[in-house]
Amino acid sequence: QVQLVESGGGLVQAGASLKLSCAASGRTFSISKMAWFRQAPGKEREFVVSMTWSTGLTVYADSVKGRFTVARDNARDTVYLEMSSLKPEDSAVYYCAARPSGLYFPPANQAQYAYWGQGTQVTVSS
Repeated sequence: QVQLVESGGGLVQAGASLKLSCAASGRTFSISKMAWFRQAPGKEREFVVSMTWSTGLTVYADSVKGRFTVARDNARDTVYLEMSSLKPEDSAVYYCAARPSGLYFPPANQAQYAYWGQGTQVTVSS
């Protein structure tokens, strides 16, 4: 089992930056990919970014390219999501997810992620 705990959410103004953290614990050696998703009120949860643990390969949603950056700290088993130039439409609960090795699925496929955090709220005011 892997446990994921997100932190760093908050209320910011449009144009500001915010950094989210996702700390993994448990059988972290089994993680092959981690991702961030978000869900706004009344909307479906959507893919933000993924990172393949072994290669560092990242895939970003078009809506956040150039504004969001994912990074990792292997020693701390932590993934960060640095968000800049935030917009009101970025407001959502942000979830961290992780999956073990297995069959390939496109990064945005939510079903492949066996482990999810509890989410952290990000609110961007205009």
